[in-house]
Formats: sequence, C-alpha cells, structure tokens
Amino acid sequence: MSYELDPLPYEYDALEPHLSEQVLTWHHDTHHQGYVNGWNSAEETLSENREAGDFSSSAGALRNVTHNGSGHVLHDLFWQNMSPEGGDEPSGALADRIEADFGSYDAWRGEFEAAASAAGGWALLVYDSFSNQLRNVVVDKHDQGALWGSHPILALDVWEHSYYHDYGPARGEFVENFFAVVDWEEPAARYEAAVELFE
Repeated sequence: MSYELDPLPYEYDALEPHLSEQVLTWHHDTHHQGYVNGWNSAEETLSENREAGDFSSSAGALRNVTHNGSGHVLHDLFWQNMSPEGGDEPSGALADRIEADFGSYDAWRGEFEAAASAAGGWALLVYDSFSNQLRNVVVDKHDQGALWGSHPILALDVWEHSYYHDYGPARGEFVENFFAVVDWEEPAARYEAAVELFE
C-alpha cells in the first residue's frame, strides 16, 4: 500500500489572515508531503527486509513508520478541523461532553491552550475509550505522549513550521487565532464515530 497526500480541503489563502497562504503552501506541500514520503519509504524498507530475511535496518524503519505515519494522520486531521467558516464554539453532543468532562468550554479551552504551550509537536483533544472520557494530551514530535486507546478529535500543530513565518516566537497568538478557524463540524463527527464504537 502506498500513501498519498490529499489536497487541502480549501484554497491555500482561505484561512488568511489567521494562517497565511505561504505557510499553508510550505506546511502542506513540503512538510506534510515529507511525512507521506517518509512513511512510504519506511514501509518499502520493511517489505524488502522481510523478503531478504535481513532485519538489520528494520528497527529504524519501524520507528519511521510511527513517526511519519503519525505525522501524516495528524496533519490530515489538522487540515480537516479548520475552514474559512470556522470560529464558533462546538454544539450538540460534543459540546455537552466537553461540559461534562471539563466543567465548561472555557475550562476545556484553557487546558487545551496549556497543552499547546507545552507541546513539542501537537496539542490534541482525544476521546479516551479506556476511561470513556474526553482528554487533552500533549504530544511531542508526532508519536510521543499519545495515549493508547484514544481517538483524536481535534488536532493543533504547534511545530514552529506551522506558525513561525506568520507569528515569529508568539506561539500563544497563533494558538489564539487557531480558534478563529476551527470548524467544529469535523471534530463533532469524529467524536460521534468514536463514541459509537466504544460506548
């Protein structure tokens, strides 16, 4: 199986002024494409090693699968949970669950922003199927700090390449402006699909 980079679900300039056309072009076409290429390369190495019966480079390739594969999956989520029509708060079942698990939307958002300020990669809102609740998690790189059995609902990329061109070192300003383009329709659908599997 070969993985491919899907096009953005909107034009490259559609999220301006919050995310510039230049950043989306670099981020999607270069950085995200790099994770897709890295995942495909790692899978090819593993396949060749299995055929040859030589596993001397397999451990590195396995690490590349989790790093690049997670990078690809999380970037897909990141693009999908934003849109030019974003900016509202969640509604419906997801809003009710955020209030139940965090006390309020503001409490959830404050904790999520704290995760974004600490992360060396990603801040995620996930549905934890083991504990049957929503959680915020801090994920370094793409695959360090993830919680087994959890399903990402909302993804925010805080690698420097996602904001430095537009915001310089002001990561907090970038995070604040992210909420101006969050489109909760997609995270709500992911939440409902995850709950159907486990509740």
